[in-house]
This record gives sequence, structure tokens and C-alpha cells, in this order.
Amino acid sequence: MHTTYKIFTVLIAAIMALMAVRWIYFRILAIAKKKNVVDNPNARKLQKQPVPVMGGIAVFFGVLAGLLVGTSAYALPFLLSHEPVDLPSSSLLSVLAAMGIMLYMGAIDDMIGLSAVKRLLIEMGVVLGLIMSSGGCIDTFRGMWGVGALSWWFAVPLTVFAGVGIINSINMIDGVNGLSSGICMTCSILFGVAFIRIMDWGNAVLAFSMAAALMPFFIHNVFGSKSRMFIGDAGTMVMGILMTWFTISTLRAPAMTEYYTPVVRTNMVAMCLAILSVPVFDTLRVMIMRMLKGSSPFKADMTHLHHAFIQIGVSHSITALIEILIDGVVFGVWGVCVLLRVNLDWQLYIVLMAALLMVWGTYFFLHYHTVHQTALWQRMTQMSRKTHLGHTAWWLRFQAFLDSPEVIDPDDEGHHRYENNHEND
Repeated sequence: MHTTYKIFTVLIAAIMALMAVRWIYFRILAIAKKKNVVDNPNARKLQKQPVPVMGGIAVFFGVLAGLLVGTSAYALPFLLSHEPVDLPSSSLLSVLAAMGIMLYMGAIDDMIGLSAVKRLLIEMGVVLGLIMSSGGCIDTFRGMWGVGALSWWFAVPLTVFAGVGIINSINMIDGVNGLSSGICMTCSILFGVAFIRIMDWGNAVLAFSMAAALMPFFIHNVFGSKSRMFIGDAGTMVMGILMTWFTISTLRAPAMTEYYTPVVRTNMVAMCLAILSVPVFDTLRVMIMRMLKGSSPFKADMTHLHHAFIQIGVSHSITALIEILIDGVVFGVWGVCVLLRVNLDWQLYIVLMAALLMVWGTYFFLHYHTVHQTALWQRMTQMSRKTHLGHTAWWLRFQAFLDSPEVIDPDDEGHHRYENNHEND
């Protein structure tokens, strides 16, 4: 099968995922409002009114639709030529099952709540099940530190630890509009490009389906008012297990050397850390700070990087954009290392330094000036007022456009109602 056609299947999958979420979004929104499945404001949450919280279900629907169409398009030439179908990845069933379990767990947590211990045990079980059913785990460092293959007695616990960490990092950064979805959309695109380069077409379809499915949700979440819906724990759990799977798949893939040049070696551990730098390093800092204070690392507070931006007055949308850019900068640093042919070990060290500087450094810089209310803090708060775009004419017009499509009432039996909104962001 020609590579151009395989890329075409990835594109078709992404378009289908986007269209599917666009179609189902307002239907899910109507159900959430009718059944009062909402996220209520409290002392540590930044919204001022209840917001529907079933966005993860819409995104998951889009991923399934994209994957179904993408794999069907991939199989079509084999069917027409009466050849055995060479499916892109036999492990897709395992990852879809894991995503489904996480969706249910997150939905239950959104509706009635789960304790941190129960969630942790379920996450560990799902990651372990994903390892056993797919046969994939982080079992090699690809020559970093001179380490090749790892024993499964070490690799399996390492993968469970890393997977649970990634899942919780995605969940814990979900604090401002568009942040977790925007970060995961960016990560999915970067992983997707990597999968295309290593010719892993099944995961490429999955990655771009996720990115496309998140796009309509991200736009409504950032710009909408009556059409705004949170992704909820159901969504962050699905995104977290998928980012875990992408990490496992990237690290178990054939060495990427042959897909670049014979002299360029890539540290794929460093690449994965760079792609996930903001959620991983922000969560790591938050947990360390909580434990140093004698608190549980899972006890919610307001010490995330996005809280530091909000405290100086930066808007939600610009906060999300800044953190996405920070993630992109760290990934760019890794890319420069590869182009400069930096050795494998130093690629990791440089990514670690870049992430600590950009993620930890930004937080401590903002926190210091906020606590001491320095002259620079005063200038930053004055500048931050310009990031609130909700009163601008173009924003209001776009918001009214997003809020205007028909919202289907589940009890209306085909009669539609329209909700036009002209409220501020």
C-alpha cells in the first residue's frame, strides 16, 4: 500500500472524528443540562457558576468514529484485492478497552465521586491490563545510559508508575478553560507525527483522531458561554490513558534513526518527556510541595502553574495558550538537540533542564512576585487586564455563533430549540 494512501486514511479519520464530535456535542450538552450533570463552583474552582461536565463522552465518541472510519479506509484496498487484511495495529482493541474503562470510571467520579485510593487502584489495574493484553511496556531505554532491553520485572512496575503519573498529571492540570484539552490536542499531534515517521499507522490514526475530536470541544470550552462544557474526569482519564499508550508505543517502536539520517540519533525517552513536559513537571512540582507541607499529594489546592497565572489576572484562554506554548518550547529544545546531534544522554538532561526552567521556573517567578507584590507584579497585573478578550466585539460575535446551533432536547421528540447567547466570557 502506498504511503500517500496511508496518510490519506489518517486524514479521513481526523475529519470523521471532528465531524462526529460536532454532531454529538450539543446532544450531550442537552443531556448534561437536563440531568444536571454539572461541575459546581467551590472555593478552589475558578468558575463562578455550574458548568455541564460530560465533554469527555463527546470526545470519546469522536475518537471511536475516527478510528472506525480510518481503519476501514486502511482495509479497503486489501478487501478490493481479495488479500488478507493487514490491520494497522492488533493492540488497538486493548487501548480502546482501557479507554472505555477509564471513561466509565471518570464519569462515575464526575457524578458521585470516587476516593483517591479507589481511583489510584483502578488506574493501576487498567495500566497493568493494558500492558498484559497488548504485550507492550517501557522495556527499553534505546541506548540511553548504555541501557538497552529491560527485564520485565523492572519494566512492568516502571510502566505502571509512569502510566499512573501521566493519567493523574492530565487530570490535575484540568483547571482552566481549554488547558487539558489544548495540551492533549498538541501532544496527540506531536505523537501522531512521530507515528507517521516510524510508520505506525494504527497509532497515527488514533492520535490524529484524538486531536481532531478535541478540536470542537476546545473551541466551545474556550469561546462558548451557553455552549461551554467541561471535559470532566471522564475526559481527562481517557486522555491520560491514551497519552500513556502513546508513550509506551513510542518507546517500544523501532529506533527512529533510520527515519531521519544515519548520523542522527533520537532519545525517545527525552522526546516523550518533552511532549508531556507541562502536565508531568507541573504535577511533579505540586505533589512535591504538598508532601513537603505534610499533606497528601492528591489533596487538591491552588498551587498549579495555571493558578499562578490566574492570580496575576491573566485570562483563562491566554493562560491555556501560554502553557501550550511552554510545552511547545520544551519540545522545540529537544528538536534542536536532535538536529545538533547531541548524544542520547544529554538530550535527556537538556530536556529536563528546559522543562524545569520553563515550568518550575515560571511558577516560582510568578509566585514570588505575587506574594511580595513587587513593582513588577503591579505591572504584570495591569498588563494582564488586556488578556481578557470576552468584551471585545469579535469575541462576542464568535461566542454568539458558537452558542446559536440548535440544542436538541432529549424529551422534545424532534422539536428543536435555539439558544442564542450574548454574554461575556
